[in-house]
Order: sequence, then structure tokens, then C-alpha cells
Amino acid sequence: MLSNLTVVDHPLVQTKLTIMRQKDTKPPEFRRLLREISMLLAYEVTRDTKLTTARIETPLTAMDAPVLADKDPCIISILRAGNGILDGMLDLMPTARVGHIGLYRDPATLTAVEYYFKVPQDISERHVIIVDPMLATGNSSVAAVGRILEVNPLSIKYVCLVAAPEGVKAMLEHYPAVPVFAAALDSHLNDHSYIVPGLGDAGDRLYGTK
Repeated sequence: MLSNLTVVDHPLVQTKLTIMRQKDTKPPEFRRLLREISMLLAYEVTRDTKLTTARIETPLTAMDAPVLADKDPCIISILRAGNGILDGMLDLMPTARVGHIGLYRDPATLTAVEYYFKVPQDISERHVIIVDPMLATGNSSVAAVGRILEVNPLSIKYVCLVAAPEGVKAMLEHYPAVPVFAAALDSHLNDHSYIVPGLGDAGDRLYGTK
């Protein structure tokens, strides 16, 4: 049992993902669907956000109304495909801060190599949501979480579109306290470490680069 994984099985999420999986779905539609799914994922990921109250005036009376207790979260995109999820989450949380971490997978070793890292200076005062469409081997996700832990955020959650059991297990082994949210848990990785059935290379399909 993958105790760190939450699969968001909302019917709208699943239907949109089915369209994204289809090989003839073009980049503009793929981008739009990922943006829509990401907004729905953000709704689930932030469900446990803490609230406090603030005194406000309605047209009729004064009241103590619920407001967020903490600073706006920081959404950190794993470049480049993570930006497809970032856009949808910002639709729901427009005041969130944004960070980026650039990682590429070495084709020979499959290890993650960092080439870019920039996050808000006050990240230690914020909760972090890391986003990347595909959680395959888990090498990039483990590297990203480890790097972000160095700057001491309040907490970390990891959000992807499609996950493989291998990647979720890697996260559980290295960072069991980091919850993983996905729209689907697929079957396995193939010989090239692509998720099966998956949807192909998310970055290429987002931006039409292949």
C-alpha cells in the first residue's frame, strides 16, 4: 500500500485526463486540459489549509469571517513541464509565490541533474507545493524535494498528473512525510522509464516540441 499517495478520482479530472492521454490530442487542447485539471488538483491539495478569522463588515452587519492563517503558499515548478500545472494552480491561487527548479534526466544513469534553482527569499515562512506532470522513476522528484528541504519550508506537498508505482515508492522511501497527489496511478515503467499506459512526454505534448 502506498500510504503517501492520494489519487484525485473526481469525475471531471478523470474525463479530462482520458482526453489528454489520447495520442491525437494537440498541444493547445493538451495545455488547456492540464490547466483545468491542475486547478481541480489544487482544490484537493489545499483542503487542509489552516484558517483563522478576521473582522469584516458585510452590507448588513459585522462578522468574524474565515481567512487563511498562513502566508500564501509557494508553488515550485520542475522545469519545463511543471509550468503546465503551475498555470492552473495560479488560476485558483493567484497570490501564491512561485519558484522554479530546473532538472534534466541523464539519459545514461537516469539520475537528476540540477541546472537552475530560484525560490522566494521568505520560503521558510511558506508551505510549498512542488508540481511536475509525470512521476516516473522518482529520481527528479526525490532530488527536487531534497533541494527544497535545504531552504526549510514549513511543509512540502508533491503534485503530479500521472504517477508510476516505482516513483511513488521512491518518494515514500526517501521522504515518507511528503504527501503525493496524482490524478492517476498507472501500471508500470517500460524499458525506457516511461510511464505505461501514460501519455507520452508531457513537455513535448505541452509545447509541440516533438
